[in-house]
Amino acid sequence: MKTTLEAPVRGRFVRRYKRFFADVETPEGRLLTVHCPNPGSMKGFHRPGAAVRCSTHDDPRRKLRHTLEMMRVGRTWVGLHTGRANAIVGRALGAGVPPALAGYTEVTREVSVDHGPTRSRLDFRLSGHPADPRDAYIEVKSVTLAEGRLALFPDSVTERGRRHLEVLEHLRGRGHRAALLFLVQRADCDRVAPAEEIDPAYAAALRDAARSGVEVFALGARVTARAIAIERELPVMW
Repeated sequence: MKTTLEAPVRGRFVRRYKRFFADVETPEGRLLTVHCPNPGSMKGFHRPGAAVRCSTHDDPRRKLRHTLEMMRVGRTWVGLHTGRANAIVGRALGAGVPPALAGYTEVTREVSVDHGPTRSRLDFRLSGHPADPRDAYIEVKSVTLAEGRLALFPDSVTERGRRHLEVLEHLRGRGHRAALLFLVQRADCDRVAPAEEIDPAYAAALRDAARSGVEVFALGARVTARAIAIERELPVMW
């Protein structure tokens, strides 16, 4: 299952700064300042000289014409654009992937839900299953960090991620299905786990949520300059 991607601009990574900016040197020696669409720490990707690919946008309202899409780590391209994860997963859900979430006739994006006195937003709600009247609420997390062949999330402390787990646990307690889905944007990993050393509170919250009935899935994707393709489901070691 492929999602088309156009990342024709080749370059070498120079630096990332001010969170959403990166400098890239082209093969011709030009220095481009590009948009960095990854709000995390990008731990493991501050690699001066690493090969990168960028997309190009001609919208005159944009301050930066190019966007950093991926970086080469060894023989593997790693997708750094976290904003693409929902579109990729949305297509997968519509096609019945992962199989445990197949059979729903309606996929709704960006769903607002009650959580005690506040409201929160989750990425998807699935409804209309012919054999299961429950709605299924899903939160998606893009994963780039790895140690060996183990993918890890998060790459920095994430209070927002813990809140999402609390919301999913709350929904599960109200009788809905609730799921966390990791999209691993690199093809060199065989399994996924919480990054205990980076955010032990998130790891504990994930275990608590899973024990309460929140379902946890992971999909592994291969990233190229032309497409991001989901290849397989990966086990989650929570």
